[in-house]
Amino acid sequence: MRSGRMAALVGAAFVAASCGAPAGVAGVSTLPPTPPQGNGITAATVDSEPGPLAPPPGDEPVLVPPPKMSPYTYAFPVKGCKVSYSRKLLVLPKTTIWAAKGCAFVSPVDGVVQEVNLRNLWTPSTDRGPDREGRFVTVKGEDGVLYLGGHLDSVEEDVTPGTKVKAGQLLGRVGNTGNARDTASNLYFAISWPVEPQYWWVRRGIVPPWPYLDAWDDGNRTVSPRKEMLTLRKRMGATPPCTQLCSTPTSRQQPTTPTPVEETRPPKKNDKDDDTVVIPL
Repeated sequence: MRSGRMAALVGAAFVAASCGAPAGVAGVSTLPPTPPQGNGITAATVDSEPGPLAPPPGDEPVLVPPPKMSPYTYAFPVKGCKVSYSRKLLVLPKTTIWAAKGCAFVSPVDGVVQEVNLRNLWTPSTDRGPDREGRFVTVKGEDGVLYLGGHLDSVEEDVTPGTKVKAGQLLGRVGNTGNARDTASNLYFAISWPVEPQYWWVRRGIVPPWPYLDAWDDGNRTVSPRKEMLTLRKRMGATPPCTQLCSTPTSRQQPTTPTPVEETRPPKKNDKDDDTVVIPL
């Protein structure tokens, strides 16, 4: 009897425990486990959708300057204005830098002013070669190269022959004097070597300038035309004869027939034309 009563009590306790526990396998709890105590530190939960990944912290990128190509430092000859120019030979080995009237023409390199022409003497009836650039300034650079900026609207008062100038120094203002009077305003920009004034066809351009304009605008201000200038002077002679647009009594050659046509307005850029460079402000 005693053993039967004991069995009945045990069975009743078992039934009560089974009714009070969550459903599942007998003796196995389905409640989530209690996280272990860890001094207030709990394991992080895993998101079903991870957020954006942040890059690891690091130093700012190091900007490497362009290689130094010469001991001279240059400046793009038009400052503070949107410009465009053609990268191809038109009539003479020079370039027309199209810019708004009044834009600053600055010295492309440290040097000394060699010639200044303040008078706009060009007329279509005479079309004298020395007058075609209108008002102009030439600078003999410390690199031995001669730079000419023509078709100027005005020249700064303190810019006179013999004046020492620095790269980027204001020399005059862009205009359309000379034979550019019926065109949009522009800077006639030419690279050559120093000659006497009677050899005006040399100063108006011998060295194609656009590779150097490209480099100076792209940030490599030490790319120099000196080597190319010396090579051309050795090959052509210090005072080569005039061969293009020579209609003047002081030139050595007769005018070229027919007369080549220059640009009269800024070139238009299209998808297939890679000969035009447009430089924004």
